[in-house]
Amino acid sequence: MKASPSLVASSLLILPFMAACSAHREEHHHASHKVVATTPRCTTVTISQPYVCQIHSQRHIKVRALERGYLEAIPIKEGQPVREGDLLFKVVPAIYQAKFDAENAEAKIAQLEFNYTKKLFDDRVVSQNEVALLEARLARAQAKAQLAAAELNFASIKAPFDGIVDRLQHQQGSLVEEGEILTTLSDNSLMWVYFNMPESRYLEFMADQKQHREATIHLVLANGEKFDHLGRIGAIEADFNNETGNIAFRADFPNPDQLLRHGQTGTVVLSRQRPDALVIPQRSTFEVLDKRYVYVIDDDKVAHQREIAVEEELDDLFVIAKDKGIGVDDTIVLEGVRQIRDGETVEFEERPAEQVATNLKYHAE
Repeated sequence: MKASPSLVASSLLILPFMAACSAHREEHHHASHKVVATTPRCTTVTISQPYVCQIHSQRHIKVRALERGYLEAIPIKEGQPVREGDLLFKVVPAIYQAKFDAENAEAKIAQLEFNYTKKLFDDRVVSQNEVALLEARLARAQAKAQLAAAELNFASIKAPFDGIVDRLQHQQGSLVEEGEILTTLSDNSLMWVYFNMPESRYLEFMADQKQHREATIHLVLANGEKFDHLGRIGAIEADFNNETGNIAFRADFPNPDQLLRHGQTGTVVLSRQRPDALVIPQRSTFEVLDKRYVYVIDDDKVAHQREIAVEEELDDLFVIAKDKGIGVDDTIVLEGVRQIRDGETVEFEERPAEQVATNLKYHAE
């Protein structure tokens, strides 16, 4: 069967077009891509690690009734600052006062009887046994007077330290039982801030301590603002939590303005200096199957995919593990990472690392 003249003519027209397209694709495959390159930078960076925290007063106690009875007029108000020794509550003091007065009177009588008998003994009127008997009665009367004084003190509940009074749980005239909570008292002059640190961070922290590299400790409040005063590590728990792999830290923050209160939450930020850190811009990297890579350009302008190990993540920067991928002498692709493939020849414009750093959010030293 013969082809029609029109079909033959169409075929002759298509063949040159297909050949041209093939040549264009071949030319495009071998063409160089234009990218921007830079080099890694070795500098000092500040590593900041945030931890959710709970804020506690250094002293926070429950004030309880020491005796059963009715509350008299309460001389304090909720939220009031008090000084050590200030009267907080009184529980029917009249009963204890009467007992105290009676026992003191008995002690005075016993003292007079003993003194009189002692004089008679000195005059050889009575025996030594009578003196000893009255001396024992005097000691018993004095002991009862001391007990009455202690009970009277129980009726007057005073502040054991400077602090702020919390909510009053009972009002004047309330019948309270022995041991019942009347209020709480908080010493907010120094706040204890608790947070948990994973084991790897703990080991880094201890290594810095050994090198005498102290961390700067900030407290970020719930509104995102930084607390005005810096903290210091006050304590580290003895044991790790086997379920979470964390260990509890306590940072101490001075609180002269009484801004912090018991029960607040926030974020503790530990910042430490890391000298001679190898850093690269984050945008120069890409991920494949949970691994991170960069393109390194060799002397023949060929881009090679190379895996890197990220140690820390900063704003716009990655801190790279040294001797595990790249070094300061390598040229890496900064812009155009998605346009090239491993083994391709590239044309590039190189920008100094210092110039690139000026356009980043994080400015390393």
